[in-house]
Amino acid sequence: MSLGVISSGSKVSFHFALKLDGEQVIDSTFDGTPAVMVVGDGNLPEGFENKLLGLVTGDRKSFEVAPEQAFGQHNPNNVQRMKRADFAADMPIAPGLVVSFADASNNELPGVIASVEGDWVEVDFNHPLAGKPLIFEVQILEVQQAAETEDAN
Repeated sequence: MSLGVISSGSKVSFHFALKLDGEQVIDSTFDGTPAVMVVGDGNLPEGFENKLLGLVTGDRKSFEVAPEQAFGQHNPNNVQRMKRADFAADMPIAPGLVVSFADASNNELPGVIASVEGDWVEVDFNHPLAGKPLIFEVQILEVQQAAETEDAN
């Protein structure tokens, strides 16, 4: 059996762990069901996908992914000040609380309460991992080449 090499269009089954500062685990599949994706399908940020290219079945690697290649830098324009009156009167507003909003297209947009000062609430709409370098650890379980995945459909 030849080992499949990950390239654009490959269907990959893998375990991963996403860590901050190399220690704090943000997400992991190592104790559960592996992740499955097609390279280039947009399910992972491009910076993560690029780290997978060239790996083969059985590889286990750890990579640092810069914020620009992961969830972007923290954008101060994504922090909005809103009136406390815009929230339900019985809603307990506190820093760290994740609140669901609707964007202009009525899609769900989560925001994190950053601060509360008097009648004003500051809401951060940046991805919670924006601006942070991440450690991406992977174990490649199976690789199917693009031609194999088309034949399987």
